[in-house]
Amino acid sequence: MTVEFLLTSLIVVASPGAGVLYTVATGLARGARASLVAAVGCTLGIVPHMAAAVTGLAALLHTSALAFQTLKYLGVAYLLVMAWRTLKDTGVLTVEADTRPRTAIQLIVSAILINILNPKLTIFFFAFLPQFVPTGEPDALVRMVELSAVFMLLTLIVFTCYGWFAGSIRSHVISRPGALRWMRRSFAAAFAALGARLAFTDR
Repeated sequence: MTVEFLLTSLIVVASPGAGVLYTVATGLARGARASLVAAVGCTLGIVPHMAAAVTGLAALLHTSALAFQTLKYLGVAYLLVMAWRTLKDTGVLTVEADTRPRTAIQLIVSAILINILNPKLTIFFFAFLPQFVPTGEPDALVRMVELSAVFMLLTLIVFTCYGWFAGSIRSHVISRPGALRWMRRSFAAAFAALGARLAFTDR
């Protein structure tokens, strides 16, 4: 494990994206505990991309335009649905007094889908992980799995911090309906912008 890997991973994880946005929105809407569930879901959503990169399956997305485009537009559609539901008060940013068990399940499933439906993550890890595995490493596969585990741990920690902060200011948001409307529109616009960015990006 190198300092370079930890710093690079921390920058990547902390950069605002769909996972961070979802976790923060969940913390604002339902509190710190629910944001932890969202953080776990976003972390689990990384697993398929990690597995694809480690086993070399990312080559399929890299060489097959159809496979990449299909997954990409599924991700775009999901982000746009999230934007619409958030704007119409039926999405993640719907403030409630308490969180029921079924809501936690819905949150974690949505969080997993947000990261699974992003083919750029697979391509990213396919190019990212090998850079930190020494040439001639006899246990390269084990090394990549270890690095992946550390990346996931950093993701969980950083997303939990984002969610905790959002949850800590939740009471201020609830007491200001005007601020909540503004935030709902902002989150909806952000989800839509992320969808547009994914739609117009190439491999």
